[in-house]
Amino acid sequence: MIISGLFHIAIKTNDLDATRAFYCDVLGLKDVFRPDFGFPGAWLACPLPGGPAIIHVYAGGPALGADGRAPSGTAAIDHLSLSCAGYHEFRERFIAAGLDYREFLVPGTTLWQLFVYDPSGVQLELTFEGSAEAGRSPDMSPGRAYVAGSSFFDPATYPRLRRA
Repeated sequence: MIISGLFHIAIKTNDLDATRAFYCDVLGLKDVFRPDFGFPGAWLACPLPGGPAIIHVYAGGPALGADGRAPSGTAAIDHLSLSCAGYHEFRERFIAAGLDYREFLVPGTTLWQLFVYDPSGVQLELTFEGSAEAGRSPDMSPGRAYVAGSSFFDPATYPRLRRA
């Protein structure tokens, strides 16, 4: 028996367009074929030839709770971590999109991290091999450094993302 990696994660959303804009236009994933399940959604993949769909997004129908809205936030899941390259390019995309983010340098390692939220309040951790990244290391100053367990998601100030 072996676990060989993350197959996918499913995210419920109240705003499919904003969620797709975040994952595709800001993070650089791509839309791939999604079967017709009878409710709206998207399958998003790494932009590599034959890259698997790692994030499944669904809206309406089974995404909705008893109050008719999809839940917000990561609930029992604290965050989703993605292995990435191009630290400064991601950081610049977050700034260009008006997204709040935090930076982190994992103590005793060469790992650099960026933390950001998607439109549904799901916290993402983008992890980079710092020794392979050019430019300055993560900003660990107060207010910019990630603090575990502290949410910086504010739905009232989250930018309105739309597909390019």
